[in-house]
Amino acid sequence: LTEIKRTLKPDGCLLFALPGGNTLPELRSSLILAELERTGGVSTHVGPYMDISDVGSLLTGTGFRLPTIDVDEIQIGYPNMMVLMEHLGRMGEGNASVNRRDRVGLGTFLGGACIYRELYPVENPDKGGENDESDGGCASEREEGVVASAQIIYGIAWKEHESQQTPLERGSATRKMSEISVTKTSGRD
Repeated sequence: LTEIKRTLKPDGCLLFALPGGNTLPELRSSLILAELERTGGVSTHVGPYMDISDVGSLLTGTGFRLPTIDVDEIQIGYPNMMVLMEHLGRMGEGNASVNRRDRVGLGTFLGGACIYRELYPVENPDKGGENDESDGGCASEREEGVVASAQIIYGIAWKEHESQQTPLERGSATRKMSEISVTKTSGRD
């Protein structure tokens, strides 16, 4: 962030989106449960992500002004955990942890895939339950798969400049909060 700030012009804008700390909790928990069952221990399989509370602190600590941060939670359906991991690999999202294991054993990987499928199936509101006769009782025709959750942190901040807004001096208010009347309107007459 320091290098980005150095290269920005005065009043330059930093706009970003990054994966947040609550990204891929289903994959994390499935691999942890499978590894506990198979090996009796746990190692990191999903790289660390930044928490939303840390983003604002980093921006203001670096000297950016007027930071604004928002978060969005999205869910994406995949046919299975293997396809999800293939997509993550093709996006360049590998595990960057230094103390990780080089490889996941086949038993752990398959166990994780089975746990994932059982604990986090895609919920399709258009289809009924197992006893639903709308599809002729054929469960193989129903959409199956797993869900992957991602938290996206959006942010915007500016490099300092004398033209930017600044807060008024403390105690300079001319009215008290209790003097401000709030009128509540409702849509009903």
